[in-house]
Amino acid sequence: MSLFRVNFQELYERHLCRHSEYGINAIHLATVVLSYFAIFGILAKFVHPEWWLFVVPVPYFLVVAVNLPYRVRGVSIAFAAICLAAFIAIYVAMPWLPIWLYPILIVVAHQVQSWSHKIYRIERDMTRFKEKYKKGPALFILLSLYELPILLNYLVFDWKSWPASEPSTEPSSSGEIVNVTVGAE
Repeated sequence: MSLFRVNFQELYERHLCRHSEYGINAIHLATVVLSYFAIFGILAKFVHPEWWLFVVPVPYFLVVAVNLPYRVRGVSIAFAAICLAAFIAIYVAMPWLPIWLYPILIVVAHQVQSWSHKIYRIERDMTRFKEKYKKGPALFILLSLYELPILLNYLVFDWKSWPASEPSTEPSSSGEIVNVTVGAE
């Protein structure tokens, strides 16, 4: 497992083992946005001048974008740009929150993600992924880096699988990554 050479299709298939329903993906996207809001809130306290905040996503996309399909890359960059503009507008428009509140927002976002698994409980066999994607810090970092593109791929391009209880086996109209066979059958 490498952070710099990632098989996005395989990582997406792994994701669908526990996240094959629309609701859990929508909740996770909201919590990712909340986490990014908190991270930018912390950075905004220390980065001066504030326009440097626009530079923060660049290293992230230099690492992640090379491993993404073109459409997922484009949607991820557009979504991040919209979020960044919204964050800056919020930071300019509202009084500054105390810095100690931002880590609490990150913890709350993580807890909401955990709780969402109690609501959306469909799980599939992940045996074929366990050898390559071993639990630990490296997997945590990998999933943290790729969670946004994975969620956007599901929500924007894999919409045909939303109502299904099983991952789609039909290509979407966009031709994006949706032909998924998950786990041992």
